[in-house]
Amino acid sequence: MNTRKNSGGTVADTAADGSAPRRQGGTRRAGSSGPASERRDHLVKLAAELFARKGFQATTVREIADEAGILSGSLYHHFDSKETIVDEVLSTFLKDLIGRYRAALDHGADARTVLSEMVRIGFSTLEPHRAAITVMQNDWNYLRSLPGDRFDYLIKAEDEVERMWIEQIKRGQAEGLFRPDVDPKLTYRMIRDTIWVAVRWFRPGGRLNTTTLAEHYITVLFDGLATGHRTSQS
Repeated sequence: MNTRKNSGGTVADTAADGSAPRRQGGTRRAGSSGPASERRDHLVKLAAELFARKGFQATTVREIADEAGILSGSLYHHFDSKETIVDEVLSTFLKDLIGRYRAALDHGADARTVLSEMVRIGFSTLEPHRAAITVMQNDWNYLRSLPGDRFDYLIKAEDEVERMWIEQIKRGQAEGLFRPDVDPKLTYRMIRDTIWVAVRWFRPGGRLNTTTLAEHYITVLFDGLATGHRTSQS
């Protein structure tokens, strides 16, 4: 998940019914499917890759249009600004993430099972949302510095996902599943950073897939590296 100091992604500030976060201004996605909608989705994906590769600030509308093989003016038939495009990139990722986190929380399992599933969910987003996660890591501060409240949902989302994780860690401590001597907020931040920073080195199609990566992390998280009796540190 993203932090306010450029450490990763978070979940969206969705409505109670799970709808997408409200965005300020911009061209809205058409409700109908078809060639126009598919073209728009294609443009969003192209732009997302450019944002991830070059950075949001350094990427121009002309470069997005050139990548798509169209004139800059044609891009404005779909989006009214570069900010509208990155807004859609991020909100799509966040809506997916928060929806899946909520489903894990609603399952009713014990805290260890829930946290394990949340770890799996996080790692599973590294491929389909790689560009969005990279943008959130690299351009978080810049987006939050833009005039107006367009990207305020990033902060609300960060707070919401932090609350979900910390509540589960505290629940596990109360249930006797987790050590009572660890700080829940610090533990969450260590888990968060491990998952989202992985986007910098994880390569799809490599030796590890996201499922294997998640299971390895869960093993280390709950079983640790050391064997035998745990010695206390003074």
